[in-house]
Amino acid sequence: MDLIQQQIEYYRARADEYDEWFLRQGRFDHGTELNQQWFDQAEAVRQALGEFNPRGKVLELACGTGLWTGELARYAEQVVAVDAVSEVLEVNRERVQSERVEYLEADLFAWQPEPLYDVVYFSFWLSHVPPERFLGFWQMVQGALAPGGRVFFVDSLYDRTTTANNHRLKGRDATTQTRKLNDGRTYEIVKIYYEPEVLQNRLQELGWNVEVRTTGNYFLYGAGGLGGG
Repeated sequence: MDLIQQQIEYYRARADEYDEWFLRQGRFDHGTELNQQWFDQAEAVRQALGEFNPRGKVLELACGTGLWTGELARYAEQVVAVDAVSEVLEVNRERVQSERVEYLEADLFAWQPEPLYDVVYFSFWLSHVPPERFLGFWQMVQGALAPGGRVFFVDSLYDRTTTANNHRLKGRDATTQTRKLNDGRTYEIVKIYYEPEVLQNRLQELGWNVEVRTTGNYFLYGAGGLGGG
């Protein structure tokens, strides 16, 4: 099984336990103090997203279980939420229950969006894009945006407590990670921890004007558009 297919199968198998990561439950519980840091920093990202104001027609890539789809639906006229895994789409649909959200099952490495969107949003997805697909991914994002369209993304910073207590992070330069499920099954997935300044500069080289910020030790987020957008 190639790495991308193994990554899809991992998230398919993890659908029912995925939220434990974000809610700091079970293997992801790192104690009261660190959990509170996580939640405070997640709230800072939510506030930044609100200030960004993802209005109009929004495309959410790798929407997952809907932890952020509902946030987008608060602002957008329409959200098209795309994911390769039907199991997480079902969780998302049950959680969000919004007529503003349309769901689409598609492999993001093979799918091309047709309509033009005011905003393209993705959270905790860029780190799962293989290095050799980085350029192609951003070309896809560019092709999805209407003139003057904007992008907002969220991802993880390199910190040993960002993941489960039985996961071991590889070095900062690693591009893969071994992940375990609650039942002990293991999968190898793409996982890249970007340095904010390096990522911002790389996007600038591709013609993006995106400011990448951090919340402290857990999250980075970027907002902007093409050129002077």
